[in-house]
Amino acid sequence: MKPPEEPIRSQVASWLAKADDDYQLIERLAAEADEFPAIVAFHSQQASEKYIKALLVVHQIDFPKTHDIKQLLALLRPAGPEAAAQLADARWLTPFGAAMRYPGDYPELRPGDAQRAIETARRVRTVVMALLERCFR
Repeated sequence: MKPPEEPIRSQVASWLAKADDDYQLIERLAAEADEFPAIVAFHSQQASEKYIKALLVVHQIDFPKTHDIKQLLALLRPAGPEAAAQLADARWLTPFGAAMRYPGDYPELRPGDAQRAIETARRVRTVVMALLERCFR
């Protein structure tokens, strides 16, 4: 794959900056994840979603306004089947997205879910950054 053009690089950088904001917050809260599990799970989902959207941008794949990681990975699969497979476990984070920000119907967090959310976001970030590094060579 040839390196992306400047407008694509700029869009990718914007998505990464937004993802990194969420990611840095969860890293700061990691030691207190059990005290703030809903916040940790939400920002883990948000970071993962935005990292995946950066990959979609680099592959020039249009995507709807959605927080559904499974849907985003389905869009990624044709252009990056290996990436989609490596990121498949991030689908677990979808219910902790936007719906969690409102009272009502959202999944109950079980003990250990906040730590699992952080670990999932870390893995997504690692995979996406490695893939993007290859794209930008």
